[in-house]
Amino acid sequence: MTHITENNKVPQVVFKTRVRDEKVTVENPFRWQDLTTDDVFKGKKIVLFGLPGAFTPTCSSTHAPGYEAKYDEFKALGIDEVICLAVNDAFVMFNWKKNLGIEKVFMLPDGNADFTRGMGMLVKKTNLGFGERSWRYSMFVEDGMIKKMFVETGFSDNCPDDPFEVSDADTMLKYLKEN
Repeated sequence: MTHITENNKVPQVVFKTRVRDEKVTVENPFRWQDLTTDDVFKGKKIVLFGLPGAFTPTCSSTHAPGYEAKYDEFKALGIDEVICLAVNDAFVMFNWKKNLGIEKVFMLPDGNADFTRGMGMLVKKTNLGFGERSWRYSMFVEDGMIKKMFVETGFSDNCPDDPFEVSDADTMLKYLKEN
């Protein structure tokens, strides 16, 4: 299994997102909004971390909260946006964000796994009943070009472990500070 590496462009996809519609006053005041890869990455410095899924143990206890806690440090280094990407739909990502109290990190749903598949980071997690999910990784992307990636070891289908050593916020911050 191979994935896109540094010095390559991120895949061109359309993300199916939901945004608050201030004109709507019903219980669910949201509307669908498509975001393209260019909408997310073009002309921006982005830190994106991909993880297996919303509401899962490491993702909820450490991975996403770690980036939220360090968000201002990323911004101080000139990062335009910090993005959490998971192979979950917009409704799940919204409720996970609310559950965790995430206010700064942008939760980007990859419900059809189009981006994750295009990155070559889609793995089977059928051993856990998850179906296909993202492998755990982080990357620094400038204007759509991957400048640095941190991919967890053991990249494989149905990996018996859930490695979390290099895709954390501190590793990315250290890299950005040194470069």
